[in-house]
Amino acid sequence: MTEAQISVQSLSKTYRVPVRAGGLKAALKSLARRTYNDVHAVQEINFTIQQGEMVGLIGPNGAGKTTTLKMLCGLLHPSAGQAHVAGFVPWERRPAYLRQISMVLGNKSQMLWDIPPLDSFRVIGEIYSVPPARLRQTLDELFDLLEMAELLTKPVRDLSLGERMKCELVAGLLHQPAIMFLDEPTLGLDVSMQLRLRRFLAEYNRRSGVTVLLTSHYMADVLALCPRVILIHHGKLLYDGELGSLAQKMAPFKLVRVTLEDGRPLTEDRGGIPAGAEVIEANGNHLTLRVARTAAPEITAKLLQSLPVVDLTVEDPPIEAVIDQVYQEGVQG
Repeated sequence: MTEAQISVQSLSKTYRVPVRAGGLKAALKSLARRTYNDVHAVQEINFTIQQGEMVGLIGPNGAGKTTTLKMLCGLLHPSAGQAHVAGFVPWERRPAYLRQISMVLGNKSQMLWDIPPLDSFRVIGEIYSVPPARLRQTLDELFDLLEMAELLTKPVRDLSLGERMKCELVAGLLHQPAIMFLDEPTLGLDVSMQLRLRRFLAEYNRRSGVTVLLTSHYMADVLALCPRVILIHHGKLLYDGELGSLAQKMAPFKLVRVTLEDGRPLTEDRGGIPAGAEVIEANGNHLTLRVARTAAPEITAKLLQSLPVVDLTVEDPPIEAVIDQVYQEGVQG
């Protein structure tokens, strides 16, 4: 087995935050003696990512996603633990390491506002010492993939948000990094532009074999791009595995969808519904029930006995619902 492109062992980050009560007295007291709280942003997380993988790093606001990315980029030193990215220790910030990575943030810009994107690309190419011939070839390939030739001579201030995001991706890729860290790359974009950027990222990964670690609050980004997800909550790793297995691992319930005979809607007293089955949707003769995962076989058997069922399916809840439940309640059982 090849060495992991990203390897994280017991990585932790704790911030020491000053606190004080309101009012003048508390303010004066804090001048002489400050009180601090420890905020555990990331707590002993472990994972590895192989070359060419596209992995989603997901979690609610404040879970520790961006803190993790910043440690892996070398922008933050951890409080404890180790990490190796492309064979380097990230926070040593060696030039050879920085040429291996790229970080693109949906809410931050690296483009110069008053000049055309093409001029910014040339400056970035000089910073990374990209040979002119290779820079031209790389730019041509990226311009073609992103369909952005008409944007190159306009000042950045005149571009739409989606057009600027295309430019940010080009700026992050023109030195051909081996690893990309993407933090909310489709933030604020309309649905059409989100689809275009997802297609670009998938195609670029297929062509180049770049390793991608992606954070996003848009589950459509993760569903479209990441076969594997790492879920963190309150700084702790809750799940690391295939996206398709997340519901089975994290959700304690299943959905049972039932179709009754025509003209036989559910009665007002919900007669025939076994104990332990919760009706979450009733539309004429179509029912959707939520049942405990362990009780699903028994309840489906009772439904078939007590109701005029013509169709019945048992399925895991949608990924979005599972993740929302984790965000709200944490790990179940």
